[in-house]
Amino acid sequence: MPRIRSFLAPAAIAALLLSGCAATAPESGAGFPVGASPDYQLGGAYEPDAAVGVVGRDREAEPADGVYSVCYVNGFQTQPGELDLWPEELLLQRDGATVFDPEWPDEALLDTGSAEAREAIAGIVGPWIEGCAERGFDAVEFDNLDTFSRSDGALAVDDNVALAAALVAVAHDAGLAAGQKNAAELTERMHEEAGFDFAVVEECAVYDECGAYTDVYGDAVIDIEYTDALPRPFAEVCADPATPASVVLRDRDLLTPDDEGYVFELCP
Repeated sequence: MPRIRSFLAPAAIAALLLSGCAATAPESGAGFPVGASPDYQLGGAYEPDAAVGVVGRDREAEPADGVYSVCYVNGFQTQPGELDLWPEELLLQRDGATVFDPEWPDEALLDTGSAEAREAIAGIVGPWIEGCAERGFDAVEFDNLDTFSRSDGALAVDDNVALAAALVAVAHDAGLAAGQKNAAELTERMHEEAGFDFAVVEECAVYDECGAYTDVYGDAVIDIEYTDALPRPFAEVCADPATPASVVLRDRDLLTPDDEGYVFELCP
C-alpha cells in the first residue's frame, strides 16, 4: 500500500514531541454530536441502528454512512497481527524480550521513552490517522494511553502524554477531532496538555469514574458498558445522572448482529 501523504511535517512532529505541547486547531472539535446514541463496532462493521448518531470502527474499516464516525487507532501498543510492522527498537524490551500486555498477549507495548522513539512511532501511526481522514472519518480515538501502568516502571506518564500530543496534532492537522480512550486518571492532562476534544470510555459506570471524564469533557463523552460486568440493570445505569448522555450496552467481544451472543442496547 502506498504511503499516505503526511499532513504534518516531520520537523513539526519532532518539535511537538520535544516540547510536550499539542498543536491545536480551532475547528478540531466542531461538529461532535453531543448526546448522540453511540454504537461501538470494533469487532466488525454493520449497518447502525436508526437511532444511532455516532459509530466507532477500526481504522481498517470504512466510516459509517450518515453518522458521525470515529476511527479507532491503537497508538501505544501493536495491533494483533501487526507486530511485523514495527522495528524491534520501538518495542519495549525487558531482559532481551519484547514486553506484551498481560491482558492482551498479542499486543506489544511501544517504547515511548525517548523523543527519538516517539518521533518514529508518530511516523508510523501518523499515516494511519491521515488515512482515517482521507476515507471520511470525522474523528479518531487513541487507545492504550496508559501503557506506562503496565510497564513495571519502564515507561513514564510524561512520555505518553508527549506522544499523545503529537498524535492529536496530526489528527487536528488532518481535520479530525481527537478522542481520549479510557485512562480516567489522566483526563485533565490529556485534555489540557495533549489537546483531546472528547473521550471514548469503557465501563465508567462499572468503575464509578464517569465524572472524571464528564468534569473535563462535559457531554462530549461516549461510554460503552459491557454485559458481562454490569453490576446493576442497564436501565438503572441509564437513569443514573452520573452516566454520560451517550451510552451503549454491548457484548464484550463487540460481535456483529449475525453472531451468536451479539448485544446492542441503548437507553430509552
